[in-house]
Amino acid sequence: MAVVRPTPADATPGVVTAAEPGDQRAVPPELGPDSIAVLSGPTFLYSDRCGDVPPGSIGGLVHLDTRLLSGWLLTVNGGRLLALRSETVDHYSAQFVLTNPELPGLPPDSVGARRLRYVGEGFHERIELLSYRTEPVRIELRLAVAADFADLFEVKSGVRDRSADIVRRHGVDGAALSFRYERNGFQARADVRSSLPPDRVEGDELVWEVELQSRQEWQVDLEVPLPPGLGVVEPVRGDIADVLHGRGEDPLRRWVETRAVLRSDSTALERIVRRSRYDLAALRLDLEVKGQRIMLPGAGLPWFLTVFGRDTLITAYQTLVAGPGLAQGALLALARLQGTRCDDFTDEEPGRILHEVRSGELTRTGTKPYTPYYGTADATQLWLILLSEYWRWSGDDDMVHRLREHALAALHWIDTYGDRDGDGYVEYATRSPEGLGNQCWRDSPDGVCFSDGRIPVLPIATCELQGYTYDAKLRLAELADGPLADPRLATRLRADAARLHERFNRDFWLDERGGFYAVGLDGDKTPIDSKTSNMGHLLWSGIVPPERAEAVVRQLMHEDMFSGWGIRTLSREDRPYNALGYHLGTVWPHDNSIAVLGLVRYGYRAEANRISLALLDAAEQFGYRLPEALSGYMRERTMFAVPYPTACSPQAWAAGAPLALVRAMLNLNPVGGRLEIDADVPPELGRITAERVRAFGRCWDVEAVGRTGYVRLAPD
Repeated sequence: MAVVRPTPADATPGVVTAAEPGDQRAVPPELGPDSIAVLSGPTFLYSDRCGDVPPGSIGGLVHLDTRLLSGWLLTVNGGRLLALRSETVDHYSAQFVLTNPELPGLPPDSVGARRLRYVGEGFHERIELLSYRTEPVRIELRLAVAADFADLFEVKSGVRDRSADIVRRHGVDGAALSFRYERNGFQARADVRSSLPPDRVEGDELVWEVELQSRQEWQVDLEVPLPPGLGVVEPVRGDIADVLHGRGEDPLRRWVETRAVLRSDSTALERIVRRSRYDLAALRLDLEVKGQRIMLPGAGLPWFLTVFGRDTLITAYQTLVAGPGLAQGALLALARLQGTRCDDFTDEEPGRILHEVRSGELTRTGTKPYTPYYGTADATQLWLILLSEYWRWSGDDDMVHRLREHALAALHWIDTYGDRDGDGYVEYATRSPEGLGNQCWRDSPDGVCFSDGRIPVLPIATCELQGYTYDAKLRLAELADGPLADPRLATRLRADAARLHERFNRDFWLDERGGFYAVGLDGDKTPIDSKTSNMGHLLWSGIVPPERAEAVVRQLMHEDMFSGWGIRTLSREDRPYNALGYHLGTVWPHDNSIAVLGLVRYGYRAEANRISLALLDAAEQFGYRLPEALSGYMRERTMFAVPYPTACSPQAWAAGAPLALVRAMLNLNPVGGRLEIDADVPPELGRITAERVRAFGRCWDVEAVGRTGYVRLAPD
């Protein structure tokens, strides 16, 4: 009988897993394409454009990976309201302006309705009614509430019925609904409180009988308190109207005002960068590490509002130009959770930086391995790269000393557990029945494949992992020469990097199709011959010899790779190409921002600017916000950018991409205690200025137009 070998699509053959059917990222189809989300840290509420969450939909109020409210449906005289316009006001607040269709006893457009909501220390909603009838009118206002306490993993796949374990209680005066869930030691609760007791409670529905005179207004405030927990940010508080109109104290505004400020002759660029700043603020997670309060970015709405390894680290790298806070938070938080032992279920290994943390029921009861889960082969190197970059920008020797043992543990993981077979390359293969098959950034089951569509056998050594390792070792050597004061370690690391450079360029380079780097080596050391955007990561890491850089750039910018909106994840020449394939032809802004930084590193400024302008054009079409991924359709054919159907938005490393693009245009780098600039700003953007750029504990002002730029210390 033939032995079935593990592949990313079947990483543990013969082992039955507890994975839910369809356990993939999904669209909220029941809510429509114009669904509205409000979020704050690890809390969000998704609804349709009327503000409703129909039971059975993918929407609801989610806090710390548990859906507290699965239904939130408002009706008037037995019918749903119609949306005139709905908008988010800030990331944590939204307004819904509604009217009535023709209903029993109520002609159309005779009652105006408005819903105001925000999430802070709780979920708050105000419902307002205003009668335009010339005579008195009687209205039955009904709010149907549901609570299923589903784990977030189930929300996007299939929800287990927990009704037998959910206890419902109503407040004595009818002013509250209470839902309690407990099973196998996991507990959750949702309390719906009303400022105005309803006239009656029918099941899980609050009902008000409202009598309105002509032009009379009526309102009720509703609240769902939220428990504290990992990542909950300092919340906005106050009266709902004051919060929406910006009259209250706003921790977000304070945080944003401490960041660097960009101005440009291009209004679009200013708006895109401003949108990025606010999206990054929205995705902040608030943690306490050894008594120190730190911030770091969660990965994205709706599925990834949690601590990640790769996503968090790349976002922090992209945004260092705006301030060191997120980078410092990412380094400290991930060091605190660094692996210390071997655990097959979670893929934990000593020195390994985690992939993902979760706190829902499936994780806390042991069904899922996210306590944390460590199945990523690149976060450890990226942590070292970020530590180096943070030090270059801050000169913070104390932080490097504080994290010395973590850095050495990360290096040990790379050289032992990361290199599974001793061939000098970092490979991956999960040991967990719930583990990820692909543990690189292309982490979908078919994200790494041959050009003919075959799925490679594990373990796999992808090309960018080797580039990251090369860069991490050279950067750690720099730290060893500097604050770590360990010249022997520096010498060893540079020798390791040189050997890796030589070996990599021998084994990964393919001469066919004009010459390019294979996306990886499979478990038989066979080059995986698909042509991918990962080559841009190789330029960023510096592992590409100068004599091969031109060929790599030519491949990335050829029409089979460059769509006109950015570099595709996979060449159109390869059989698995799909303009809507998650890693098989889409355009990812973060992926392109890394390639742009790599192009600048090798001196290809025109190509870098072409990609940057294309991404900025795309951002304009999505409310000045780049989504997680774009479809790979050719720009000349569609004429407008098409989002990937299930893209997270906002998403952290997409929000960080514009900041990385601006840094690339300025070619702004910290060198010897000051900032150096080598600008090449496209004429379409005119003049760019950046104020209060933090480096070496001081603030700097930067200005550039075309190829002229300067940096000076900001006035106190």
